[in-house]
Amino acid sequence: MELSPREKDKLLIYMAGELAEKRRARGVKLNYPECIAIISSFIVEGARDGRTVADLMNAGRNVISRDEVMDGVESMIHDVQVEATFPDG
Repeated sequence: MELSPREKDKLLIYMAGELAEKRRARGVKLNYPECIAIISSFIVEGARDGRTVADLMNAGRNVISRDEVMDGVESMIHDVQVEATFPDG
């Protein structure tokens, strides 16, 4: 199977997000990379489903709660930038 660099990036985001989701489901407190992976995967999949940029920007703020992350992680996450193809541009 031949994958472009962009396809490899998308696959990596998906796999990291899935692993982080499994850890969260077990009750493990999430670290910074796990939080970013879950949020990024949520945004990319939402864009694929046809959700708008504005909708996902709002929903992305509530993907992970404060009690699900390790101490100090919340203060490390200011902005999350994700490349995705949205129906509204």
